[in-house]
Amino acid sequence: MAAGGNPTAAGCLYVVATPIGHRDDLSQRAIATLRAVDVIACEDTRHSAVLLNGIGADGKRLALHDHNEDAASHGLIAQMLAGTRVALISDAGTPLVSDPGFRLVRAAAAAGVRVVPIPGPSALIAALSVAGLPTDRFSFEGFLPNRSGARRELLRGLRSDARTLVFYEARHRIVESLRDMRDELGAERAVVVARELTKTFETVLRGTLGEVLRSIESNPEQQLGEFVVMLAGIASVDHEQARLDEGARILKLLLAELPASRAVRLAAEISGAPKNALYKLVDG
Repeated sequence: MAAGGNPTAAGCLYVVATPIGHRDDLSQRAIATLRAVDVIACEDTRHSAVLLNGIGADGKRLALHDHNEDAASHGLIAQMLAGTRVALISDAGTPLVSDPGFRLVRAAAAAGVRVVPIPGPSALIAALSVAGLPTDRFSFEGFLPNRSGARRELLRGLRSDARTLVFYEARHRIVESLRDMRDELGAERAVVVARELTKTFETVLRGTLGEVLRSIESNPEQQLGEFVVMLAGIASVDHEQARLDEGARILKLLLAELPASRAVRLAAEISGAPKNALYKLVDG
């Protein structure tokens, strides 16, 4: 293996990407690393056992997840400082991308332990690569909040974002989340929904929010699996109107508490909308 990624190096943390579905996506470098390390920190040891057993990776397996990461990290750091080689994997894909691990990586780096990425599958990048949406600038928002009220509030804050917006979503929330996106961002906003990427029933649906939502609502099979939802950023021609809409929304809230001149000034600063246009709303 190349310098900087030698799995025989002592006292090192390897962040290893594993398949999101198709087993053949596991790289040769990842296989060699997982076979060579002393300890494999897994999000779920039972889930990862099939993969690890299949490639002959017999290092000690340790559970590291959201509920024990702080405590488990202390022990792993001590072991690595003593020369132990540790690999970090998640249930699927690249660790730390909406998965546990950042506390361990941060602590390892702070302790002077080498942290080496072993890149590979990522649902985020795989989805963007086939979406047909702009990828020069995008914002990964992870999972939306469970509750509709919080979800809608977050979406409102992204209404004027010009970047492609990317979300992960679970099967039991996909319809509700798409409905909230339609209501908050508009039924005509372009969306791509990628489901079960690299797996047997992989599908990629493209269209407007209204169209794709209707398609998923009408087909229970399209509500199963794991989802990546990608929304087109607001078109540049609509950007000024979006800023004015946001300014009007903020202005309405501020006018209940502040004099008109101060409310307009603050609304313009927060939203980027022109003051003269906001003053017209007050006068109107």
